[in-house]
Amino acid sequence: MTAWRRVGAAGRGLLGAVSLVGGLTWMLLNLDRPGPATDMIVGAVLGAGGLVLLMPHRVGLPGRATAATTVGTALAGTGAGLLVASEYTAGMYVYVASRGWPYDWLARGATADDAATARQVARASGWQVDAVNLAADLYFWALAGLLIVAITGRLRRLGAARREARVPVSPGPGVPQRGAGAGRP
Repeated sequence: MTAWRRVGAAGRGLLGAVSLVGGLTWMLLNLDRPGPATDMIVGAVLGAGGLVLLMPHRVGLPGRATAATTVGTALAGTGAGLLVASEYTAGMYVYVASRGWPYDWLARGATADDAATARQVARASGWQVDAVNLAADLYFWALAGLLIVAITGRLRRLGAARREARVPVSPGPGVPQRGAGAGRP
């Protein structure tokens, strides 16, 4: 094994361990929240993705297809997450509008003397990118892409195994057949 392969294996193992432990911890910490569906999805994707990263010997992943699917899913999922918008008023007339799923990573907001003015000022202001939430969003969707490749590969292998089990194997010419009906035309 070359030095770069060792570094890659160590990095994959570290990311897998952190993702697995982080996903399970995320789920446990957010069980009592009202409407924990998003947190359970995030925890499950992080945990399952961590397991896939930790077990490359059990989950055969094609290199190029995995890279393409992971990057494509990360970008598409993060972009599609912008369709999820939330707006809220907090405190003494603070208005915040944000976008992103599962993490809000694009936001704009304002404070004013009344709620209507805060909303108007916020809508006139520019959007701000939260780099930490953007990185977490990209990582979540990248792990989702990794799971898509792992599940698709597993289903293909199961299908191939079933097809092989159904194909009768002929013993070949000149080899006597055994069993009921052997030798009968």
